[in-house]
Amino acid sequence: MRIKVNDTVEVISGNFKGVRGTVQRVYPKKQMIVVSGVNIVKKHQKARPTGGRSRAQGGVIEFEAPIHVSNVKLVE
Repeated sequence: MRIKVNDTVEVISGNFKGVRGTVQRVYPKKQMIVVSGVNIVKKHQKARPTGGRSRAQGGVIEFEAPIHVSNVKLVE
């Protein structure tokens, strides 16, 4: 893969077409990347005990999901 962490890419297909962002993570075996501000999904997480008396925070968590490298192009 030519795309590395901290590269600037532009989405060329999908719901976020035309959006530019920086690459945060790269998964070369799956050919997927995580781009900041692109493909934001919501996950409902249940509060769970983490040990002792504290509990992990529950609720709706938003995060960037990976997208395939064929849906982005490298911007210089």
